[in-house]
Amino acid sequence: MRSVHRTRLTFTLLGTLALSGCLDDGGGSGDDRSTGRVNFNGFNGLSYQTASQSGTTNTAGEFRYYPGETLTFRVGDLPLVSDVPARQYVTLLEFFETTRTGLQTPMVDDEGLSTHTLTEQKVLENTTLMNLSRFLMLLNWSQNVAEGDGIDIRDRVITQLNAALPGLTAPIDFSVSESEFTANNPMSPANQLLAAICFYPEDDELCEEPPTQEEIDNAPPRPENDEDRDPDIEYSEDLQAKKDRIENAVRTMEDIDSEDAQTYLTRELKAISTTVANQYFLDEDVASHPATDTALKQVAVRKIGGGLSLAKLGAISTRPQDIQINSADWQSGEVEYFVAGPSGGESELLLSFRPEDTYRWVRKQLRVLIR
Repeated sequence: MRSVHRTRLTFTLLGTLALSGCLDDGGGSGDDRSTGRVNFNGFNGLSYQTASQSGTTNTAGEFRYYPGETLTFRVGDLPLVSDVPARQYVTLLEFFETTRTGLQTPMVDDEGLSTHTLTEQKVLENTTLMNLSRFLMLLNWSQNVAEGDGIDIRDRVITQLNAALPGLTAPIDFSVSESEFTANNPMSPANQLLAAICFYPEDDELCEEPPTQEEIDNAPPRPENDEDRDPDIEYSEDLQAKKDRIENAVRTMEDIDSEDAQTYLTRELKAISTTVANQYFLDEDVASHPATDTALKQVAVRKIGGGLSLAKLGAISTRPQDIQINSADWQSGEVEYFVAGPSGGESELLLSFRPEDTYRWVRKQLRVLIR
């Protein structure tokens, strides 16, 4: 463990789960397990376990499960969360019961339609979620998670993390206040753990023990003239500069703030929502009816590959003086409407629906012209 943190007290971990293998060992023909993903752009290095499966997420963040199972996640020997429902996409917002529950209540946007995006932004204010997200982002091999990239927790990081865990002054508790979780004086357990990890190759200078103040004080000063300097001597100024480089390379919780974490998670959430929405379409994009035809018309939600199953469905007309909604049936996915205006009028029918297997709402629109 690096000298930045030398305190070693006993820290009792939750029981370590035995891993039976990674995803690459997955089944052959007849394998009816489902494959899920943590986030959209990938999350490498999370150990997971369900009632029947165990392994480590790959660069795509994939895990395997059977429907109805729940997930336990760890980073190395550090427990993170348990009892997370396994599904196609699992985000960090679904890691905790309080945030999962919050996602189930949609909010209404300015158009009067249900939406999950406003709810997600509210959930992102949860302190426990932010503590966990910032910590996991700081375990990424490169300090910043660039747009379009996933989190990559490498074996080298996990090995150092495991070695440092027994020396923490207290267990890492994501539920404490932000100020307690990110404290530097004294160091919070999260910062103690980060200080013990070098995010560079093992032979990099930045992974060495920094020179002590005694070594710096005892070293000779650097001669003013270059020709008087001995290349085999480390002068006090050189040792001080080396100490500064090593200590400045140590990560702390302050390196990524809540706004950074919210930006990252919002990108992931948007990508998943777009992917879910792309699985659905309306049976027509534009409809045209004579002003004299006031019979009920239908537009239906369809799913690519079939198997449509909706939990909720709502619809509005942006110009009810021209086109009015008669009914919306979530079971069939159909919305009935009729012409109410004169020739030349038009309206957009906005359909907002929630598929049965997600809290996310999908929005589609139909343009209706009156001729």
